[in-house]
Amino acid sequence: MKILFVHQNFPGQFLHLAPALAARGHRVLALTDEENQRPAGVEVVRYKAPGKEHLARNLGKTYSEYAERGWMAARGCRALRDRHGYVPDVIFGHSGWGETLFLREVWPDARLLIYAELMYNTQGQDVGFDPETGSDSLEARVSTVARSAHLLQGLVQADAALSPTHYQAGTFPPELRGKITVIHDGIDTEKVRPDPDARLTLPGGRVLRAGDEVLSFVSRSLEPYRGFHRFMRALPEVMRARPDAQVVLVGGDGVSYGQRPKGAESWKARMLAELDGKLDLGRIHFLGRVSYADYLSLLRVARVHCYLTYPFVLSWSLTEAMAAGCYIVASDTAPVRELVTDGETGRLVDFFDQPGLERALIRGLAQQDPDAAAIRENARQRIVADYDFRTRSLPRLIEWVESFAP
Repeated sequence: MKILFVHQNFPGQFLHLAPALAARGHRVLALTDEENQRPAGVEVVRYKAPGKEHLARNLGKTYSEYAERGWMAARGCRALRDRHGYVPDVIFGHSGWGETLFLREVWPDARLLIYAELMYNTQGQDVGFDPETGSDSLEARVSTVARSAHLLQGLVQADAALSPTHYQAGTFPPELRGKITVIHDGIDTEKVRPDPDARLTLPGGRVLRAGDEVLSFVSRSLEPYRGFHRFMRALPEVMRARPDAQVVLVGGDGVSYGQRPKGAESWKARMLAELDGKLDLGRIHFLGRVSYADYLSLLRVARVHCYLTYPFVLSWSLTEAMAAGCYIVASDTAPVRELVTDGETGRLVDFFDQPGLERALIRGLAQQDPDAAAIRENARQRIVADYDFRTRSLPRLIEWVESFAP
């Protein structure tokens, strides 16, 4: 088949799938934003990114932005068709940025598949979940409904869709859910595995080794959606109780989800100001964004890994932490419960239970949990059994895409 992948930040979720399909003899091409220079593993063409001058204001802003991106992607595809005679059998695109919205008008006979990552909803998810950072006002709910339009349109147009978790698939309307198949992107469990000889060198030269008393926290950005504020507020008590513990955080200072804090340049600055004088900053290490190798080293040396999240997209970092055999203390929220069972593959605490979070972290660092070794092993085996990309995810993904052959 001729298969066209569409993703403004390719390869994204198609990291393993696209080259695997190419290796099976399919003619694989990827369409991506002209500014995206990430290594792709397959042939890539680029479309011109939309300018901001086309954006509408207020409620129409999101749809206008993503419809404009969809138009630019469609123009790029029209050029592929008219100048090069390219006609794909299958198009598989991420619907989150509108790139698939108008591709049916370019290639009406191609099978259109979308990656349906998450549907925004006004109840049961991030809207109004955390009263400290979000609002449950009519204005907030109306805004959420408005920014869901392109996601609904994308799923309605698609022949079929893919979601990585049952929780994420379940955020879409019941009447459309029948189009969605659940297959996780997959974890390379041969690469992501425990290492008793692991070590991580901190910027100041200190070396942390597997077995040291290390508490880790990882997020693309240090922000409330991933519980950064709850984690930081737990540290004064955790560090008082565990005077030898080293705390290592990975993540950027920007915002990936939600809003920037008022009165501070970042949530990191906001929390450090709030906790001024209560933290031993000599034992807290903010690494920013790090190489993948250093990130894996952190997971391997951590005695306890903390993962917190709103009801939202599940982070790859949780599945990789489990594959690395981490002892995980996580928020008892719906996306986490799909992977973590309390007492079996991790320890769950209510997202808003600050004392409970502190106790769980202290207990893990103090090695007072008699089930810790079993929890670590069970966590890894859960990922190996159900999420390994070689034996589980990739074969299912290939089979799913190839099932749409003409």
